[in-house]
Amino acid sequence: MRKVIVLSLAIAFVFALTAMAFDDMGKSATVNGWVVDDKCGAKGANAGAEACTKKCLAAGAKMVIVTDKDQKVLKVDNPDALKGHEGHHIAATGMVMGDSIHVESMKML
Repeated sequence: MRKVIVLSLAIAFVFALTAMAFDDMGKSATVNGWVVDDKCGAKGANAGAEACTKKCLAAGAKMVIVTDKDQKVLKVDNPDALKGHEGHHIAATGMVMGDSIHVESMKML
């Protein structure tokens, strides 16, 4: 009987972990923030850093969005969606998965 209870608890634990993992798999959201490079991150999230952002991205840095709300740095999975908006303040709509975003649409703020 004890083995059955332990096995049942183990199975329940695995299902709970799976449910939590799928819960964070992707939530569509709109985030307001600055398109910057991962080298500068939050310190480059301002109107005066556009030239620096473009320079760092051209040198191979990765594109990120620094959110206005909590200064969270979100990696951009598809940087081509934001091409031409380096250093700009935008509202990006897309699938947020952990610390990254797949941008579906954006508009300038």
